[in-house]
Amino acid sequence: MAETQRVHVYPFGEVTGLEVHPVFAELRESEPLARVRLPHGGEGWLVTRYADVKLVNSDPRFTRSPVGGGVPRTTALPRRADSILGMDPPGHTRLRALVSKAFTPRRVERLRPRVEQVVAALLDRVEEIGPGADLVAGLSLPLTITVICDLLGVPYRDHAEFRRWSDAMMSTTAVDPAEAAHSEAALRAYLARLVAERRAHPRDDLLGHLVAARDRGSRLTEPELVSFGVTLLIAGHETAANQLSNFAYVLLTTPSLLAALRADRGLLPGAVEELLRFVPLGNGIGNARVARVDVELSGGVVRAGEHVFAAGVNANRDPRAFPDPDTPDPRRTPNPHLAFGHGPHYCLGAQLARMELTVALGALLDRFPALALAVDPGDVPWKRGRLLRGPDRLPVRW
Repeated sequence: MAETQRVHVYPFGEVTGLEVHPVFAELRESEPLARVRLPHGGEGWLVTRYADVKLVNSDPRFTRSPVGGGVPRTTALPRRADSILGMDPPGHTRLRALVSKAFTPRRVERLRPRVEQVVAALLDRVEEIGPGADLVAGLSLPLTITVICDLLGVPYRDHAEFRRWSDAMMSTTAVDPAEAAHSEAALRAYLARLVAERRAHPRDDLLGHLVAARDRGSRLTEPELVSFGVTLLIAGHETAANQLSNFAYVLLTTPSLLAALRADRGLLPGAVEELLRFVPLGNGIGNARVARVDVELSGGVVRAGEHVFAAGVNANRDPRAFPDPDTPDPRRTPNPHLAFGHGPHYCLGAQLARMELTVALGALLDRFPALALAVDPGDVPWKRGRLLRGPDRLPVRW
C-alpha cells in the first residue's frame, strides 16, 4: 500500500458548471496517489497525473473485469460483467471487432451529409423560435439522438422513453439505486425486443449487424448483445449531447476563443480538440481498475488486488503535459488529450463525436454570426447528481 493513509471523501464537493474541483489540482501536485472513499462500494486509489492516468488506462497490469456490488464506484449501478466496458482482452477485443468497422473514419464521413441535414433542420426550428431558444432542447439532444437512432436502427419515436431510462442509469446521486436498477431493466427489455425484431426481420443497421454476427458465429451471447446495444445507445447520445452544449457554453463565455473562430473557421477542428481537452465532461474519475500485480505509480505502490481510479479530467489539465492548461487554445499542438480515454478502451465513437461536434458548431457560427447567451452565464442551470456534466438549458440570442 502507498505510504499515505489519509482518506478523501469523493465527490469532493459541489462545483458550478464546468469548474474542476480544486482538490483535483491539489492532489495532482501534493498527493498524486490518493486514497478516496466512493459514494457506492468502498475505497480505492485515485491517480491525477497525466502519465499515471495513461498507464492505468492502458497497462495490462490493470484489469477492468472485476464487477459487482463489492467494487467501489461512483454510480448507483455496478458495472455488468457482460458489458464491453468491464472486459479485458481477449473478450473485449472480440466484442470491439464486431462494431469497430461501423466507426471507421471513412464510414463516419459517409454520415456527414445526414448530420449536416439534421443540423440545418434543427437550426431552422431554433431560428423560428427566435431569441431565447434553448440549444439543449433545440439542437444538442435531438441531433445526437437522431444520429444514434439512425445508426443503431432504434425508432426515434421511442427516444423520450430511452432517454428517461438512460438519464436514471447515468445518475451518481440524483436517483436512488432502486430507480436506477428499474430503469436499467426497462432499457434492457426494450433492447431485447428490438433484438427479437431484428432476428425475425433482419435489417441493415448496426443492431441488425450485431444480431446477425451472433446468429452466424455465436460470437455474442444474448446478454452481451443487449448490453452492447444499451452501451452504444447511451454513449451515442448522452456524451455527445452534453459536450455539444458544453462546448457552445465555453465558446459563448470565452470572447477570445469565439472571436478567433469567427475570424478563421479553419481553426474549428483544432478548437474541437482543445475543447475536448479543456471541458470536464464526466464526474472526474471513471470506472475502477484493479491491479493484477504490485505497480509503482507517482506517489507510491498500488498493491495487487487494490482498486484504482484514473482522473482523466484532471490529467487533461496537467501542466506536465499541457503548457498553460487552464487556457483553451485552438492552435495547441500537439494535443494528446485523454477525452476519449487511452488504450484498449479508447472510445469507439470518437470519430463520430468529432464529426458531429465540428458540423454542429460550424453551422451555429455560420447561421448566427452574433450568437450570444440570452442570460447571464451564472444563470445557466446545470445538471446535478449525474455522471456527465451539462447545462439543463442553454438559452441564446443573436
